[in-house]
Amino acid sequence: MAEKPQLIDAQKEFNTLTLPVSSTPSSHSRPPKSLIFIRFCQVIFAVGSLYSLQSWFYGRFARPHDQLGTPRPYPAEAFSHLHGHKDDILNGQRAEQIYLQVPDEDSAIAASKAYATLPHPAGSDQDLVTAKYVLNHFQTSFNIDSPSSEPIFAAGSIESRNATLNIPFTKEPRAWIDTYYPLMNTPLNHSIDILDESGNVVWTAQLEEDGDPLDEDAANARTAVPVFHGLSKDGDVTGELFYANYGRQEDFDDVERSGVNITGKIALVRYGAILRGLKVKGAEERGAIGTVIYSDPRDDGSVIVENGYAPYPHGPARNPTSVERGSIQYVSSYPGDPTTPGYPAYENSTRTESSNIPHIPSLPVSWSTAKTLLHEISKDGQGRAVRLVNRVHNKITPIWNTMALIPGHIGTEVVVLGCHRDAWVMGAADPSSGTTSVHEVIRGLGTLYQKGWRPLRTILLASWDAEEYGLIGSTEWGEDFHGWIREHVVTYINVDTSVSGSRFGAAASPSLAHTVRRAAQDVPHPTREGSTLWDATTDEGPLNGPADADVVAMASAEKQTTYPNFGVYPLGSGSDFTVFLQRIGIASSDAAFVSTLSDPVYHYHSIYDSQRFQEIYADPGFYRHVAMSKYLGLVVLRLADSITLPLNTTHYTLELESYIDLVEGIAANLDIKVKLKSLRHAVKKLHKASVKLDKEKHDAEEHLRDIIKDWQHHRHLHHHPNPHSHRCGSRWQRISRWIKNVFGAVNGDAYELDGSNKGSDGDIHSPQPDSSSASVSHRPHPHHPPHKLIKAVKRVQAVNKKLSSFETGFISKEGIADREWYKHLAVAPGKWLGYGATTLPALTEALTIERDGSRAKHETKRLKKLVKKLTKTIRV
Repeated sequence: MAEKPQLIDAQKEFNTLTLPVSSTPSSHSRPPKSLIFIRFCQVIFAVGSLYSLQSWFYGRFARPHDQLGTPRPYPAEAFSHLHGHKDDILNGQRAEQIYLQVPDEDSAIAASKAYATLPHPAGSDQDLVTAKYVLNHFQTSFNIDSPSSEPIFAAGSIESRNATLNIPFTKEPRAWIDTYYPLMNTPLNHSIDILDESGNVVWTAQLEEDGDPLDEDAANARTAVPVFHGLSKDGDVTGELFYANYGRQEDFDDVERSGVNITGKIALVRYGAILRGLKVKGAEERGAIGTVIYSDPRDDGSVIVENGYAPYPHGPARNPTSVERGSIQYVSSYPGDPTTPGYPAYENSTRTESSNIPHIPSLPVSWSTAKTLLHEISKDGQGRAVRLVNRVHNKITPIWNTMALIPGHIGTEVVVLGCHRDAWVMGAADPSSGTTSVHEVIRGLGTLYQKGWRPLRTILLASWDAEEYGLIGSTEWGEDFHGWIREHVVTYINVDTSVSGSRFGAAASPSLAHTVRRAAQDVPHPTREGSTLWDATTDEGPLNGPADADVVAMASAEKQTTYPNFGVYPLGSGSDFTVFLQRIGIASSDAAFVSTLSDPVYHYHSIYDSQRFQEIYADPGFYRHVAMSKYLGLVVLRLADSITLPLNTTHYTLELESYIDLVEGIAANLDIKVKLKSLRHAVKKLHKASVKLDKEKHDAEEHLRDIIKDWQHHRHLHHHPNPHSHRCGSRWQRISRWIKNVFGAVNGDAYELDGSNKGSDGDIHSPQPDSSSASVSHRPHPHHPPHKLIKAVKRVQAVNKKLSSFETGFISKEGIADREWYKHLAVAPGKWLGYGATTLPALTEALTIERDGSRAKHETKRLKKLVKKLTKTIRV
């Protein structure tokens, strides 16, 4: 076993990096008046460059939480003298308008073909090819020079750590690949046989998909990735089958109540309702020795052969041989590398015994295979034996996260946009539709960058790897740089499968709900004139017909979990936002076009998740792919370029009250007495503090705007050019460094004397003092000396810190009982759901799972303590 390396604490290392500080005049010497004026001019110029970007306000005061803030741009002409002609300024609505013209259907289709026509599972050679393809796209879009050696760094190396830890100090765009080393597996061989009483094989299942030649890519990939479950247990077991519906806890309860002894048998369950790994976990805990999971056409809604729809690729119904691969890791216990929970999977990391993967073998099968197996289930418990063989190879495997950085004027505040890249086979929907949408986002941001735009905040773009095995790439990076992320990342925007059907849906931290909804309202509907992307939240597929009543009822019940007063889901798990939100406490969002019960059947994790299916059935013309690109770009631009962060903490507090209402209802139904009055009172105090923060957010920005506007007016009245600006160079450089320290804007080109802000004559576009002492007309405006301006900027910074820290306030060091990796006490994936969110999870599950009033009382106290502390944190 390799010795565990000394893991470097990201925050500690970051704190050791300091900016150069210029010498300070002694206390008995006063700087000349010209230097005082240069300081003032430089501060003003910095603020002008820093804050002439579009501002989007979401101050809420005591408004109803279903109202949206209205973006209000600061007039660009106010800063035209700093940049030349006002039309040269690229920010705000003008930047958004330029961006929205870039995402293009033809480009999206071409990008999808580049990713979705070859199998590229995590850790494969093709996976590395796609990682380099993304790297090249980053480099091309942002004018990043290709280094002599490929920037592929082993996680934990100096190069890898510096690439992230130096982000606040990075001046130019960069792109690189981080390599982590998790435990993964690949299939060797597998079989399912029915045996007679003598143990002879009487039937053998055809486990692979048929690869119909009408879908050429699917036919070519038929055996590229044999059907199996990622991280499944290697094993060979024989036993009778029993049927347990969706494999939920209540389904196993029903089996046992019917008199079936589960011990020593093999479970046959259908996909749906909960995460596949929890089906295997549930079977194992009841004594089963193996699990078979199949795709049931009943869950396809109205798009079934019985309603006259032909199976794919000849029609929109399910291909009966299609198989859903997928990981069976217990993500609701902890995600990421199973052998390094809580710390990064370096090549030489110490490995622990995995506790979030099954100990019984499992296999996925098609409907064609399941039909035969269902006939073998005997009502009297005397069915024929079935042999299940699952041979897999477990090994430490390299994976590749491709990263790109767009430095902002404020390098210490970072907006992250991420999408995973690996697929179980070709993954035209999952994840290549998301990768395609992000491809277009990169083109849009690259176009803005080429035209001179720079974000206010730094933007980090991530193409995660090994998400399909259990959110591994993002989780390992998050565990690697936990402290740095907590200090600098203000929001995380995720996309996974951007298009698999016709209905748009968004999920987010409550503080981001207004931002994502407003962005969706500002993007046109992809296929219906006069409507918006947000209107697509109620869209249905075009294919009608009768559907299974139980499935329809379940879909209707699931729909009700959306908060109807606003329409944005809480985040559970199942994608790469998990480590950011539920372990570190970063406000996060996710969005996608999802399949409905009347859409062409999406062949999830099958060879038929193909380019042909996307072009013919899921999104003809790729209009939805492009709409998603526009939506994602607007969200990123508004988060990156707003003066005060568009995070609505007051809406969050109102959602917390609704979460308490849910707990009260659960307790009443279970007849468990829980006193929640004190918790509700604490949340009301948090609400009041948030309303005051809303006012401070508004006032701080208005105050800063007033100072800048007043100064701008003053400069128009008294500005005179200075032909001797070159004499100020050395002083200017020192003050430039000083301004960087004041504003935390360590990488803005506005503060550098490298020519980046020079016109054709080489002069820097900023006000210049007279070569001698400052004349009266050039002195700082008497009402707003530099210290007042600096104080105003720091006031805005303090507000933004409180806003970005709000989500972190729900992080508990102890975490959630029995799954301590999860630290967020406001929302987490349900313990027996996996994907779905459970609000106030520790408290809720003390009731729903433990049925323990004492435990619920303890969790109520923990929540109240966090809420009280958060109230103090945001108090102004």
